[in-house]
Amino acid sequence: MIRGVLSILLVLGAVFTAFATSKQYFPKSGKRSPQTLSRGWGDQLIWAQTYEEALYWSRSRNKPLLVLFHLEDCPHSKALKKVFANNYEIQKTLDEDFIVLNLVYETTDKHLAPDGPYVPRILFVDPSMTVRADITGLYGNRMYAYETQDEKTLLANMQKAKKLLKQEL
Repeated sequence: MIRGVLSILLVLGAVFTAFATSKQYFPKSGKRSPQTLSRGWGDQLIWAQTYEEALYWSRSRNKPLLVLFHLEDCPHSKALKKVFANNYEIQKTLDEDFIVLNLVYETTDKHLAPDGPYVPRILFVDPSMTVRADITGLYGNRMYAYETQDEKTLLANMQKAKKLLKQEL
């Protein structure tokens, strides 16, 4: 009997700890209704509908643009989505300092696929509409790819995009 109660308490403690340590991001303005444009990559973010709209917002708000290419049925995209959407710092930085766009189709603009079309792929574009090909991930054969363990690299690249914005504009 005592063993059973202790087991239940141990399980409840583990569950509580897991929920207490996962910090979900909510914007300063309060929780927003999820957008279908988020496709699960950050329901509290405001996503642009098209590349043209994202470029307009980037230019008018003087914020860098993060363009995310993915496929709904790609296992690498699904894995990165889970990490991306649940990382408080990534979500907060995107909400406050970036314009965001996610695309589930390939583009004909060669600037958005500098080293070829693959998913998941993340590129940064500054308000002058320049694709920042110099902001890359860790992989030489897929320079703009990020994997689940690359959260810190993505955050560092986001900071770099913000820093370059202030230096160059």
